[in-house]
Amino acid sequence: MANPVRFQAVPRSAIYERVADQIREAILDRSLSSGERLPPERELAQQFGVSRATIREALRHLQAQGLLAPRGRTSPMQAASPDAAVSRFSEALTHVVQLQSVSLPDLIELRVAIETAAMVRSAAAPVAAHLDEARAALAEMERPQVSQAEFHRADVAFHVALVAASGNQALALVMVAVKDSIALHLDEALRARSFAAIRPRVIEEHRALLRAIERGNAKTAATLLRAHLSEFYGT
Repeated sequence: MANPVRFQAVPRSAIYERVADQIREAILDRSLSSGERLPPERELAQQFGVSRATIREALRHLQAQGLLAPRGRTSPMQAASPDAAVSRFSEALTHVVQLQSVSLPDLIELRVAIETAAMVRSAAAPVAAHLDEARAALAEMERPQVSQAEFHRADVAFHVALVAASGNQALALVMVAVKDSIALHLDEALRARSFAAIRPRVIEEHRALLRAIERGNAKTAATLLRAHLSEFYGT
């Protein structure tokens, strides 16, 4: 077992924030690995030289940021998984979009920028496993008995997989958050049209986009993508 992380006592001003800062740094520099348990509150209070109430406040602060996750009602907290942090980031961006009333055209423009940058990389040197994920998502969209909800989930998975195929983790991370924000507008877009009517066209546009990536034609993929998103959302 690796040597446990040791924390330092902190000054009394803004105590819980200073405690949280040290734990956060340990998580982000991987001194505390994903899933690793923190020491119990009593031990943490002794290490930091503060009260258990201060420790609890610091842990709540970090849990709200998606950096800590509970293991159980009586077990110590553990460093959250990267997936949990991504989920929290996505939620935060979605809330900001709602509070700031970011328009759909602005979101589409951001999504086109992200996906276009990813397409260039995916067409040049795709990550094969993610292309397989895109193919599987397209197959789900083509399934005759697919429901509208299942179709939408597969549609999202298709686009996320093509961005992930770029191999650029930053693009993939932002794409996940942006697609959740755009989902705020999706129900309105779908309610305005017949699912049976738009389904064949959406499938064919996805097929063409995937073919362009498979053939290494980034320019064609970018053109198809912009037309596809603009047409679907009416922007």
